[in-house]
Amino acid sequence: MVETGAHVRQNGRVRASETASGLHERVLSRLGPALVSGELAEGAVITIDQIAQQHGVSRTVARDVVKVLESLQVVTTRRRVGVTVSPRSDWNAFDPRLVRWRLAGPDRAGQLRTLSELRRGVEPVAAALAAAHATPEQCGELTAAVIGMSVTGRQGDLEAYLQHDMRFHCVLLTASGNDMFAALSSVVSEVLAGRTHHDLMPAHPEPTAIRLHGDVAEAVASGDAARAERAMRAIAVEAQQAMEAASPAGRP
Repeated sequence: MVETGAHVRQNGRVRASETASGLHERVLSRLGPALVSGELAEGAVITIDQIAQQHGVSRTVARDVVKVLESLQVVTTRRRVGVTVSPRSDWNAFDPRLVRWRLAGPDRAGQLRTLSELRRGVEPVAAALAAAHATPEQCGELTAAVIGMSVTGRQGDLEAYLQHDMRFHCVLLTASGNDMFAALSSVVSEVLAGRTHHDLMPAHPEPTAIRLHGDVAEAVASGDAARAERAMRAIAVEAQQAMEAASPAGRP
């Protein structure tokens, strides 16, 4: 049985199948994590035909999947050679999809560590810049996000809490006025989502963490760059320590 993205013929009957985009995402969600986890080692070569056969899709779908992987610099393609797994050093490490795959794989602890280090290097500086550049509307969004975190945190609604938390950090990075920092919003969002979806969050978020977010919002609104930077650095440190404590290696 081969799925073409329109219909599948099975037992003499034609039934509705996934859309082409659905097939594309399904194959990508399987092949991508296999690549970044090392299941397919650096230098390994596969072909479009192998991908199509292994995943039960057309060569067109397989080629589209490979194009995405090429855009992430995870693989390279050459005629008469096939699809070659690239060295890890070539990967587009800041792509949110790659971040998500790595957080779901065996190298989760290493990925969380490097991302936490990135946050500690960027977000405190972004908070200080936001104190100088944030608009009244952005200050209001930060405050609203903190209120949302407080309410949903007490309720233990981690998914709703996550949405407010992601909103806070995205607004903060944008409010810095630095386009490079703002471009990291999706990466930071993936880190926050990964922490929630991989059981690295307590059932009820720490009140201290929420208070620190409030401190950042207040400091940004009052134009206190030094206080905003200190509070944001404390958030990054607290988050890293909490994830390390919640990870299997950190549990007694």
